[in-house]
Amino acid sequence: MERWVPIVSLVVMAWLTMTGVAGAHHVLGRPAYSLNEDSNTPPAMQAEVRTGDYFVTYMAFPAFPRPGHPGRISLYVRRIDDGTPFQGKVAFKVRGSSWLSWLGIGNESHGLGLRPPDDNVFRQGFLFEKAGDYIITAQFEADGEPYVIDFPLRIGEPPPIGPIGIAVGALAIVLLTVNIVQRRRSMTGKIRGAREGK
Repeated sequence: MERWVPIVSLVVMAWLTMTGVAGAHHVLGRPAYSLNEDSNTPPAMQAEVRTGDYFVTYMAFPAFPRPGHPGRISLYVRRIDDGTPFQGKVAFKVRGSSWLSWLGIGNESHGLGLRPPDDNVFRQGFLFEKAGDYIITAQFEADGEPYVIDFPLRIGEPPPIGPIGIAVGALAIVLLTVNIVQRRRSMTGKIRGAREGK
């Protein structure tokens, strides 16, 4: 029985990673994709980063960005030592985030805009026609030092099989192939031994 525990665990993990997770699209009877930063619903993504002398908070709206629908990024930049808001301009860029971009293929950046602060918030609109994973880059310069911060952004529904599911599936195929090859060698060895015995 104990020898089956790792196999059952692996099968359960593979099944859980391969099933899509259904996300809620309505909050209090209202479509969540129409909500923005003025609503009582959290953004699709929020991240906080400490870089150099600054503390950066990033938020993306609406709660579930969809292809072909406008959205907005809100960026807050404050000094760590005294909390003073940054008053310069921030440049926003975007690039695709795929397996090929990790290898340096197809990871060209496209400018979204150069934004001054609006009530101490840097707001940048976006509109993506295709669903997928993107990397938003915010760049600014303060006291002669450049700052570059990358944030992930998901547009549309996630794929039903994620990277972990693909890796588990590939591992299962490799293990099955090795098992078949080993059995074939074993059978060939037995047949050869039986022929030589006669």
